[in-house]
Amino acid sequence: MRRPITVAVYSFLLIAVALPFVTLVAQMFAADASGLWLHYASTVLPTYVGNSVVLGAAVALIASIIGVASAWQIERYRFPLRNFLSWALLLPMAMPAYVAAYALTDFFQFSGPAQTLLRATFGWVKGDYWFPELVSLPGAITVFSLTLYPYVYLLARAAFAERGSELFEAARTLGLNARAAWWRAALPVARPAIAGGALLVLMETLADFGTVSYFGVETLTTGIYRAWQNMGDLVAAAQLAALLLTAVIVLVWLERRNRRRARYANTRARNGAAARVAQPLSTAAAWARTLWCMLPLVLGFVLPAILLLRLLEREWVAVSVAAVLRWTGNSLLVGGLAALVVVSLSLLLHARARLLRERWALRIEWLLSFGYAVPGAVLAIGVLLPLAWMDNQIIDVSKRLWGVNPGLLLTGSVLALVYASSIRFYGVASSSIAAAYSRLPLHLDDSARVLGVSGWNAFARVHWPALKRSTLAATLLVFIDTLKELPATLTLRPFNFDTLATQTYNLVKDERLGEAALPSLLILFASLPAVVLLARVNHHKNNQSRT
Repeated sequence: MRRPITVAVYSFLLIAVALPFVTLVAQMFAADASGLWLHYASTVLPTYVGNSVVLGAAVALIASIIGVASAWQIERYRFPLRNFLSWALLLPMAMPAYVAAYALTDFFQFSGPAQTLLRATFGWVKGDYWFPELVSLPGAITVFSLTLYPYVYLLARAAFAERGSELFEAARTLGLNARAAWWRAALPVARPAIAGGALLVLMETLADFGTVSYFGVETLTTGIYRAWQNMGDLVAAAQLAALLLTAVIVLVWLERRNRRRARYANTRARNGAAARVAQPLSTAAAWARTLWCMLPLVLGFVLPAILLLRLLEREWVAVSVAAVLRWTGNSLLVGGLAALVVVSLSLLLHARARLLRERWALRIEWLLSFGYAVPGAVLAIGVLLPLAWMDNQIIDVSKRLWGVNPGLLLTGSVLALVYASSIRFYGVASSSIAAAYSRLPLHLDDSARVLGVSGWNAFARVHWPALKRSTLAATLLVFIDTLKELPATLTLRPFNFDTLATQTYNLVKDERLGEAALPSLLILFASLPAVVLLARVNHHKNNQSRT
């Protein structure tokens, strides 16, 4: 029999999780929808949908090609800088796509260093040569692919490390050439992992606002923001958000259905011998693989970081130190609160499910994990509508009872932003903590009970020592994701409350790229510890998979 306080807590969590999504679904059938929505449907909506589909599909495909090819080279062959590249290929995860877009555009535009050098070298003038336009849909696809491919690389490399090489060798012994053996033996077992990584890339692309807004690509996310902020039509924005949410739900369902149908048994003998995964190559072939793996790293991380430093060095005198400190403090506040809420809640739910066998803890945990699939702009709409209604009710009651207007307690503070960030990034913490719990044998709990240690004492003395590393990784990842989040922060931040992400966007929108370099670099440098830790954990897991 559950205690009343437990039922109350689970009920509160269930309402908190469901409220934004119920609100969005209700808006799809709102009777008072304005005529502007019908105008959107007959004019710009096809453009929004078409660009979103093309952008998402192209980025998922190209990022998958880069990630899978790099993962296979790292796992299979021995070449110069292989050990360095094995973890360095994850560094573009620390580079927000919108930051890379600003830096690369400044470098490759007509007045930038790249084209200026071409004209000076060959004596060209405008019209004498053709240069690809980065501020375009193909440019957005390129930037997204270079910054998001690590999602696919991370999962594909783990799959190849576990069983890809052995199956490849077996196929070669059966007479298949290298290309056929890879296509028919190594790739199929990694396909579920690749599909999962591609889905993450697709969701991150659909959720982005800063990059597509800067490049002038009209997607559903920019449509949501434009309907709300520019047109003042919250109902139309909510309905666009509900449309995007429906598309995301369908994509997640299709990926999970495909994963359930694609199950592969791991029949590799674990006799303690390490798999032969690093094959020597000729000098030319080895350096060709080094260049292949270096290219996305350089374009997706090294070059944008150098360009940001160049912009900062050129205009650092225009930067207000006091303002930067204020933006940094606001970012740390929101990121720290969101990480604290998410990690604490995830530990609580997983511990109760493990120690007390509470099914509701797992159900609510699963619902919370789904929030990572929801774009920030969509979640912001779903959070703002009910919280704004609650604020109005609180004001009305306070005025009637005490004659005092308390102001916007929910939407006028960081509470709404922390609430949305907690739902949005709960899945990041949950996956790390759930994986740590899965490696903790159940017989340890039984042994602790025999020794008289149970309940939360068992958590503190048995579980926590094994969870500390994963909890730290989860905390860093949630903090960094919150730090980089732009659409939800732009929408839900209180008045005069700027973060590093929002101020970077505002400065770039005003064409003040030099001043935007410092907050961009601070986001980048703050993200590096989490990415390095993730690379170390992944390297350790891959080494275990080979033994």
